[in-house]
Amino acid sequence: MANVRLENVKKAFGPVQVLHGISLDIASGEFVSLLGASGCGKTTLLRIVAGLEAVTSGKVEIGGRDVTALAPEKRDISMMFQSYALLPHLSVAENIRFPLRMRGIGSREQQQDKVRAALETVQLGHLADRKPRQLSGGQQQRVALARAIVSDPQVLLLDEPLSNLDARLREDMQVELIEIHKRLKLTTIFVTHDQEEALSLSDRIVLFNAGKVEQQGTPADIYAQPATEFASNFLGSANLVAAEIGTDGSATLADGQRLAVGQDRPAGKVSLVLRQEDISIAPEGAAGLKATVRTRVFLGARCRYILDLAGERVQILTGNDQTFTFGDTVSLSIDPARIRIIPR
Repeated sequence: MANVRLENVKKAFGPVQVLHGISLDIASGEFVSLLGASGCGKTTLLRIVAGLEAVTSGKVEIGGRDVTALAPEKRDISMMFQSYALLPHLSVAENIRFPLRMRGIGSREQQQDKVRAALETVQLGHLADRKPRQLSGGQQQRVALARAIVSDPQVLLLDEPLSNLDARLREDMQVELIEIHKRLKLTTIFVTHDQEEALSLSDRIVLFNAGKVEQQGTPADIYAQPATEFASNFLGSANLVAAEIGTDGSATLADGQRLAVGQDRPAGKVSLVLRQEDISIAPEGAAGLKATVRTRVFLGARCRYILDLAGERVQILTGNDQTFTFGDTVSLSIDPARIRIIPR
């Protein structure tokens, strides 16, 4: 295990600036997710840590050692790619042994011992002699993970490794990655565009937006306390409702409706961040904000309502104990303590 330090890392491809001075400190044994939309620079940063891309300027340190100019094989890292990149003509065991052979790590017997241990870690010891084409997608993913950890790297880099799996397998592999990280405690940098993966796996999330760090923090903190409208929308798809805060601790919406938001809120024009699961819905006549139902989406144990509130589109998640249909007027309520305020 080793810490990773990035100091003012910039990257440009010709005239296009992809990274705008990224500085991060990742502790030894920490699991950090780089989260963001396609094209935001997160994979480029991962490839810079791996040594697959050169920085335009800035510095990369691993374990206190400046590796900015070092080749990938001299950085003591392993990277797992989105495509898995398994060699089709080799068995599972030989695919996992491949990086040990290439780097000359240990004798043949020692290499085989490491392969067996890695296979047991990902629970695939019974498939050692099969070829990749004989495996399911989830099994291939586990083989690629075993190959990444077999050399006991200081840092493990994961580039959207779950994106090719179906929903059920993704859930299973999220649990698998959590358990493997707890056992091995490898310093891990995980790239994803999936907020659920980032929230479930990470010790810390670094949210990227257009080549810059928008916000970073623990999953609980960054979800509950988004600092910007972008963070609010990207994590949890929160509702952003325009309002104006008065001196009495209430917010006035565009249609004149008022909502209590608690004391000690700065007066002025703001966006109210309302999480979908924090809003309660009741029939017309109950206390709360008046809204109109536009769409109901059945989700099994829960359902999502799309509503018109003060001329804005608002989504909520609720149970199936009561049903509202298109055109119904409903009442919405939310605990003032659950409302996040972002100045506009």
